[in-house]
Amino acid sequence: MYLETDTMKIPAYKIRKTGLKPVFLVLPLIFLGIFYFYPVIKIILVSFSDTTFSTTAPLKQIFLKSSYLRVLGFTFFQAFISSILTLLVALPCTYVFVTYRFPGKSFLNAFATVPFVLPTVVVASAFNALLGNDGVINSILAKVTGSLLQMPDLNHTLIIIVAAHVFFNFAVIFRIVGGFWSEAGGSIEEAAAVLGATPAETFIKITLPIILPSIYASMLLVFVFCFSSFGVIMILGGPMFSTIEVEIYRQAVHLFNLPMAASLSVLQIVFTFLIMWIYTELQRRSSIRLIEKKVNIEKTPCSGRAKCLVLIVCVSMIVFIISPLFALIYKSVIADHGLTIQFYKGLFVNRTDSIFFMPPLNAIMNSLGFAGITLLISLIIGISASLYLAESKGIQLKIMDPLFMLPLSTSAVTLGFGFIIALDSPPLNLRNSLLLIPLAHSLVAFPFVVRAVLPALRSIPASLKEAAIMLGASRVTVTGKIMLPLIQRSIIVGAVFALTISIGEFGATMFVAKPQLPTMPLAIYRLLEQPGAENYGQAMAMSSILMIVTAAGFLVIEKLGINNRNEFA
Repeated sequence: MYLETDTMKIPAYKIRKTGLKPVFLVLPLIFLGIFYFYPVIKIILVSFSDTTFSTTAPLKQIFLKSSYLRVLGFTFFQAFISSILTLLVALPCTYVFVTYRFPGKSFLNAFATVPFVLPTVVVASAFNALLGNDGVINSILAKVTGSLLQMPDLNHTLIIIVAAHVFFNFAVIFRIVGGFWSEAGGSIEEAAAVLGATPAETFIKITLPIILPSIYASMLLVFVFCFSSFGVIMILGGPMFSTIEVEIYRQAVHLFNLPMAASLSVLQIVFTFLIMWIYTELQRRSSIRLIEKKVNIEKTPCSGRAKCLVLIVCVSMIVFIISPLFALIYKSVIADHGLTIQFYKGLFVNRTDSIFFMPPLNAIMNSLGFAGITLLISLIIGISASLYLAESKGIQLKIMDPLFMLPLSTSAVTLGFGFIIALDSPPLNLRNSLLLIPLAHSLVAFPFVVRAVLPALRSIPASLKEAAIMLGASRVTVTGKIMLPLIQRSIIVGAVFALTISIGEFGATMFVAKPQLPTMPLAIYRLLEQPGAENYGQAMAMSSILMIVTAAGFLVIEKLGINNRNEFA
C-alpha cells in the first residue's frame, strides 16, 4: 500500500514505524524503575536480612509464630466473608438494573459507584458515625425509646469492618457483572423462553453459566481490595484486629522491625500478584462477546411482582448508600446543644494555642498542594505511557500494558514502606523532600490516567495521523496538534482521577508524610484517635469535605460521558 504525494509515493508502513514511540516509553520506564521496582527490590532484600540474630529468617517466622498466623488467618477470613456478602448484596441489584427500565435508573447507576471512589478513611469515618456507640442509629433509638434500647457498640468488631467493605466494594460487582450481563444476554434468553423455559430455569441453566467468569473476576477483585484493606481496619478494627497491611505498618513504624515488615510485604506482593494474574485471565474470558447481535433485554416492569422488586431494590440501594454518608454529615453539624457549624469553624482555628499544634486547615492546604503536583506528574507519565501503548502491538503490548498497571496490584502501604527504606540514602535520598508524597501518590494515580486516555487514543483513525504526516507534519506536530486535542475530555477524566486519588490517599501517606505536614486523611485519623467531642466533630467535618470533593470529582467524570468502564473493569 502506498500513500501518494505530489512528488513521490511513501510506503504506509514506513510512516507508521517512524516517530516518537521510543521517546514516549522513556519517562514511564524511568519513573517505574526508580519509584516502583527499586523499592520493591529493596523490600525483598530486607526481607531476607536478619537483624535480630535469631535462627529463623523473618520470612519463615511468619509461618511459625502464632501471632503472625492469626494476622494471616484474619486477613484471609475477613476478605473472604466480605467478598461473599458483597456478592449477595450486589447481585440482586445487578439483576434488576440489567432486566428493567424505570425512571431514575441512570442517576442510581452513577450514584451506586460513589462509595467506591471515596477514600477509605472517609468510609471508615462514615460507618463510625452510623454504627458507633454514639452513632446516628443509637441516637435515634435513644430518642425514640428513651434510652431503653440501644445497639451494642459495633466499633472494633468484625461486623462493622465487613459492613464497610461491602459498602465500599458494592460498585465493583455491580458495574463489572452488570456490564457483561447486559451485553451477554438477549437472543439466547429469548430463545429459551420461546422453548418453554421458566425464568428460573433460564437463569440457572443459561444466564448464570455465561456470567460466571465476570462474577468470579469481580469477586477476586473485591477479595484483593479487602485483603489489602488498611484505612478501614486501622479506624474501625482498633487493637483487636490486624491484617497484613496493618501489621506491616505496626512492625515498621511502632516496632522498627524492618525485616519482618519487609517479609510481610513480600508475602502480600506475591499473593496479590497471583490473584491479579488469575483475575486478568478471568477478565479475558468474561470479555469474550457472543456472535449474536446484542439484544436489549431491558423491559418495563408491568406485573405487581416486578414493580415491587424494582421498588425494594431501589429503596434498599438508596438507604444502603445514603445512610453512612448522611450519618457522616449529620455528626459534623450536630452537638449537645443542637445543630452547629462550630466543627467546620474549628478547622480554621488553633484552639490549643500551641506552636506544635497543626490546624486542620493546614492539612487541607497540604492535600491540595500535593494533589496539584501529583496531577502534573501523573498526566506527564500517564499520557506518555498511553501514547506508547496506542502505537504498540503484539508482544510489546502484552508486556508493557500489564507492566504499567503493576502499581495497582501492589498495596499502598507496601509502596509507602518501600519508599522509606529505598529512598532514604544517596543517591536517592528523598526522605526529607516535599516531593516524596506526590511521587508516592503519582505511582498510584498514573495507571488510572493510562486507563482513561488509552481508549481515546485507540479510537483515533490511523489514516488521520498518516494523512497529516503525508502533508508534511512532523510526528511532534501530529501528537501536539491532532492527537492531544482529540483526547482532551479523556485527559480531564484522568486528571480528575489523579486529583481525587491524591487527596484521599491514606496508606502510603502514613509512611512518607512528615508529622508537621499531614494530609486530610492523616488529620482525620489523628482527630479520631484523640478523645473529646470537639476532635470527633472536626474529624466528621473534614471527612464530609473530603467526601464531597471526591464524589464531585466522580460526578464530573460521569457528566463528561467518557465510556471507559471496560478499561477499568
